[in-house]
Amino acid sequence: MRNVLAIARKELRSYFTSPIGFVVIGLFALLFGYFYVAILSFFVRESMQAGQFAMGGPQTVNVDEQMIRPLLLNTSVLVLFIMPMITMRTYSEEKRSGTIELLLTSPVTDFQIIMGKFIGAMALYALMLLVTFIHIALLFVYGNPQWQTVACGYLGLLLLGGSFVSVGLFISSLTRNQIVAGMITFAVFLLFWVIDWIGSFSGPTVAAITNYLSITQHFDDFSKGVLDLSHLVFYLSFITFGLFLTAKSVDSERWRG
Repeated sequence: MRNVLAIARKELRSYFTSPIGFVVIGLFALLFGYFYVAILSFFVRESMQAGQFAMGGPQTVNVDEQMIRPLLLNTSVLVLFIMPMITMRTYSEEKRSGTIELLLTSPVTDFQIIMGKFIGAMALYALMLLVTFIHIALLFVYGNPQWQTVACGYLGLLLLGGSFVSVGLFISSLTRNQIVAGMITFAVFLLFWVIDWIGSFSGPTVAAITNYLSITQHFDDFSKGVLDLSHLVFYLSFITFGLFLTAKSVDSERWRG
């Protein structure tokens, strides 16, 4: 465990020795703030209209359904675009700089290397989400959202990000070019994002398969505050499979070296 944490710290530190970490967090915070203000403005306008023009007395509005859920869904779109920037350098930079040979011949196992890089990337992602707590805290100060909905939504974002990181690690381990790794990673992410579209014009069997493989379908319940065991199993299985593919790729790299 000590080796895993040492690699994770090195990985996290490497993000901030270059502008990548600051740019990613700043860009994410800026876009999240934009979505927050836009959705909040719409929510306030809808609330005022519901109070003024409701028949039979003022109607109540649901901050969880009309504010938090759209915000979480938009945040998941941000994750789709930003995560390739986090994962594209994990292995490709090691190959480009020539430090991959040193890493593979060091007294650590492939599992420790992979888990260290995974935890390091997830730590940066967690920092990105931590920045958004300022906006969420304001909702609790001036509104009455359910903390269970917020907690469930952020758990879904963590699992979604973990799935992307595991796949991104695998793709990064296949090439020494960061740009190529980033572009392929985004393409794969996008495929899993829209794969359920195939089911809309296919038979029921294909529709069931594509809906299950769709990352967005599993995240939808999290955004509603619904914690379903089947979604947890899907994301954890997805993460495990991505790390397994990475382990096979690193193992082949070790033998080629």
